[in-house]
Amino acid sequence: MREVNSLFLFLDLVLLTELNYYAYGLEKMKVLKRNPVFEDERGKIIDILENEPIEYVTFILSKKGTVRGNHYHKKSIQYTYVLKGKLKLLTQMPGRKIKTKIVKSEDLIFTPPTERHALIALEDSELLILTKGLRGGRYYEKDTYRLGASESLVEGRV
Repeated sequence: MREVNSLFLFLDLVLLTELNYYAYGLEKMKVLKRNPVFEDERGKIIDILENEPIEYVTFILSKKGTVRGNHYHKKSIQYTYVLKGKLKLLTQMPGRKIKTKIVKSEDLIFTPPTERHALIALEDSELLILTKGLRGGRYYEKDTYRLGASESLVEGRV
């Protein structure tokens, strides 16, 4: 009985996440601003995500001029929280034009499945990647599909 309850809890979480995904219009990349939930003379507290089941959390350091990503995921949902720095974000949904946006510290980027994405560090940057799906440890490349030269979001990069 306990296993059945766990299964229903898991399914509820999956459905809740998928409902949130579509209810908030997140069927393509979004850059979300996170407001502090508490702030005083000591500093601030920011909830990066709420009620989202996350399977992997990855920390990335990017030196100025480097390219990250330039790929897509068929199943994984990915959030990128910019801890420090400034980057140029390039995204493309299948069959659509490439979109660009400058992101900086405290921006939260939502990347849905199938969206091609790349980041170019405009200055030394630190990122926190929060993923629902295969994207960590020995599964790091399991749901990662690199873009070839003709598909690349970044000119001259594969």
